[in-house]
Amino acid sequence: MSAQKRHLAHTREAARLLGVEIESRRKERRWTEAELAERAGISRTTLWKIERGDTTVALGSVFDVATLVGVTLFHDTVADVVTARQRVTDRLELLPDRIRVSTREVHDDF
Repeated sequence: MSAQKRHLAHTREAARLLGVEIESRRKERRWTEAELAERAGISRTTLWKIERGDTTVALGSVFDVATLVGVTLFHDTVADVVTARQRVTDRLELLPDRIRVSTREVHDDF
């Protein structure tokens, strides 16, 4: 099974959407593939994979490229991302540290 097929259909489509957004923004800026790849510190082949929605590319590389061309991933600024992360971290503090599998048998035969 190929690495692409191991991901859910929703994941594959989201990666393709992000890829075409990146390609569109790159072209709006009139940057060549080589220019964007150089700015991101990746190869043109890796950029080509990102723009095609290849889910095997490292997440950090995808985020770097998206940021360079102006695709908003979660929030507009780094400060907004930090604030959002802190909110989720605070929420995690309220949840249990461990999740245990229930050993109780459920009798739901009415």
